[in-house]
Amino acid sequence: MTTHDPTSLLASAPVVLEIPVAWGEMDALGHVNNAVYFRYLESARVEFIRRLGWKAPDQGSGHLGRKGVGFILQAVQCRFRRPVVYPDTLAVTARLAGIGEDRFTLRHEIISKTRGEVAALGEGTIVTYDYSRGSKVRIPNDLRAMLKPA
Repeated sequence: MTTHDPTSLLASAPVVLEIPVAWGEMDALGHVNNAVYFRYLESARVEFIRRLGWKAPDQGSGHLGRKGVGFILQAVQCRFRRPVVYPDTLAVTARLAGIGEDRFTLRHEIISKTRGEVAALGEGTIVTYDYSRGSKVRIPNDLRAMLKPA
């Protein structure tokens, strides 16, 4: 997406999470610490996957004893554009940016509702991973269909 217009970014995103900025997320410089942005991206990434409705077989309890095909984060990046301070509410988006043989990439925007501006841009690459075998695998066809609806 070439535009950074917050209104069009929000309207076109399949996932938009509203996250209030907590006072404790700010650092000594008086703005949200850069590490916190990665938690915002994580929340949007997890919500994107949750909304797919895809369930790995025999997921076990939490990450312990997990079997079957699930997800593992391969890479994440964030480009900071504007500082965010308390109080504010952020709209954090998640949209599919690309699909490969064994991975898909999500693009994110973090938009300050107070300022009406894009505060950060992010991207995360998620690999399909077979927890039983301990290795990455091709994206299952049913998951691929969920990622690329007709």
